[in-house]
Amino acid sequence: MAKKGNRVQVILECTEHKESGMAGTSRYVTTKNRKNTPERIELKKFNPILRKMTVHKEIK
Repeated sequence: MAKKGNRVQVILECTEHKESGMAGTSRYVTTKNRKNTPERIELKKFNPILRKMTVHKEIK
């Protein structure tokens, strides 16, 4: 049986990398509780291409 709950898997994408125009992309996969955080999340994660911590936003 599958688990039932509010936890869903989301993809986080770097915002600075998109604006820089460089090739490639920095994405992370994580989970969030839909009940506690209904809005899109933003986390600071490491971007290996830019070699620094950047803001990653949830994408659809």
